[in-house]
Amino acid sequence: MSGKARMEDIHPITVLIADDHTMVRQGLRALIDSQPDMKVVAEAGNGSEAIEQFIIHQPAVSVIDLHMPVMNGVEAVASILRAAPNVSIICLTSMDGDDYVYRAMRAGAKGYLLKDAPREELFACIRGVSRGGTWMAPDVAAKLAAHIRQPALSPRELEVLRLLASAKSNKEIAVSLGVSESTAKVHVNNILRKLDATSRMEAVNRALKRGLVQAD
Repeated sequence: MSGKARMEDIHPITVLIADDHTMVRQGLRALIDSQPDMKVVAEAGNGSEAIEQFIIHQPAVSVIDLHMPVMNGVEAVASILRAAPNVSIICLTSMDGDDYVYRAMRAGAKGYLLKDAPREELFACIRGVSRGGTWMAPDVAAKLAAHIRQPALSPRELEVLRLLASAKSNKEIAVSLGVSESTAKVHVNNILRKLDATSRMEAVNRALKRGLVQAD
């Protein structure tokens, strides 16, 4: 027998794929299963299913889309890592929601990839995090750095932002929060400034993209 391990002797990296688009999951499965040292053992279409499949299969690496229905990827990542802090999770993002990436990073995810990343980058990321390393695509790192430099919204401003997303007027916001209309207006103006928005609608659209509020 040669010094090199035979292909059948390779213990594959087991992988869970979580994405709400069937074609994306099929494409990722085909790519990952094409590698002799990797094997997809489970798929999930939302965050809740991702948690269930993780518990059942205990994969070495979980590749999780951050934007999914029922339970989003950030919540799934946080839940999995609370139960198993040392597991390796790779987050997929289109960078429409950079706040999601920031929250996943704080939760303890190990890798961050753009959905249109080259296959070689996907393979390198899976191998890297399976060995305990971390991986962040340069574009993700740059976007995240820009996000971190932005002033954070206060808890009260996040409340106001959710009311803005429900198309509430300043007067309605004031009534909901039990404050004066002028105070509500100050909060709205602070939100516009912090999100670098020129209108309430633009602020809500930016908040949706960053994952600060959820679409109804």
